[in-house]
Amino acid sequence: MSNSKVAENFLRYVKVDTQSDDGGAYNVPSTEKQRDLAKLLYDELLEMGASNVRYDEEHCYVYAVIPSNLESESDAPAIGFIAHVDTSPAVSGRGVKPRVIENYDGGDIVLNSEKHIVTRVDDFPALQGCKGKSLIVTDGETLLGADDKAGVAEIMAMAAYLLAHPEVKHGKVCIGFTPDEEIGRGVDYFDIKGFGADYAYTVDGGMLGDINYECFNAAAATLTVRGKSVHPGTAKGVMKNAVKLAYAFINALPDECPENTEGYEGFYHVDDIRGNVEEVVAEYIIRDHDKAKFEERKEIFVKTAEELNETFGEGAFRVEMSDTYYNMRQPIEKKMEVVDNLVRAMRKAGVEPDISPIRGGTDGARLSFDGLLCPNLCTGGDGFHGRNEYACVEDMEKVVEILLNLVVAF
Repeated sequence: MSNSKVAENFLRYVKVDTQSDDGGAYNVPSTEKQRDLAKLLYDELLEMGASNVRYDEEHCYVYAVIPSNLESESDAPAIGFIAHVDTSPAVSGRGVKPRVIENYDGGDIVLNSEKHIVTRVDDFPALQGCKGKSLIVTDGETLLGADDKAGVAEIMAMAAYLLAHPEVKHGKVCIGFTPDEEIGRGVDYFDIKGFGADYAYTVDGGMLGDINYECFNAAAATLTVRGKSVHPGTAKGVMKNAVKLAYAFINALPDECPENTEGYEGFYHVDDIRGNVEEVVAEYIIRDHDKAKFEERKEIFVKTAEELNETFGEGAFRVEMSDTYYNMRQPIEKKMEVVDNLVRAMRKAGVEPDISPIRGGTDGARLSFDGLLCPNLCTGGDGFHGRNEYACVEDMEKVVEILLNLVVAF
């Protein structure tokens, strides 16, 4: 573990707080602190000798190139690798204190005995495949940041290896780091043309072997519930409690939520709720892999509000909704060699691919529709967006090997 370049990178990066924020005014980046890691990566890429290193001062993107060292650059495609620097707003990323567990025994992991925070194998069965390996975990006070600093660390380790070993023949390698992926803004200002790749991969998946070229169709919806506040002592027949009305809406939707669904099953997810008797605002995400079912879900959401307005009065429930991204399978399946190449690169590294639909989205979803085909691959982490997040060192090292196999295989 002590000699692992990718682990060294990762342990350094997770200590930089880069949490994004989907509240307040629209900005990219949504938080200034994301620039701290972006500038660090910019400096490290310059130091290791990458070419065309640039930092988008306005929007916090980092780009770099490792030029082809083949006789002719046209002998191989230009392959891109993308990861995001931000971490989820769901759990604090400030003051991350990573802990390395060497020769993991395969059992439950006590992160914080005082607060009874435990990573249980029953909840995270992928831990069974990490027995005997080195794990990086938190102290239970924060998330870890493996989503997606594991991907960042792996891309940087790959770049360092290629630049230190010019005898390894490869095509052009394009590197990109994005802000605000966790809040759906990661590629709002991404410079596809300047990035320069023929196709790319987001290194933003889960456990070793994970390949995704299908994702949800996704929409974001804001439900605003208007009530009427009067003194509780004289409230009979007058008060309309917006908190209770909001829960009436939640209960009226089909009980298809993330905790009840898996695989290709879609869901309605209330992600945040705030307010009082007079007004409640609930933030939802609506997702489904199937486009027709996705449209049906949105219709059900709106119809539920309309029906409740008939019961509680016009204007009690108001919905604002917008699409976020679409299933990247549609453009990628027209050129499946980008997935086939990844399958070969994994098997060459001794890793059996596990192709599955991602129950979320990546920067690659929008990029694929914008003309840059971009499947997603594993990082060697699990438990994302929570205090139980962990990363496996040996699996991260395997991911670096897979990335190298992708660029030297031609």
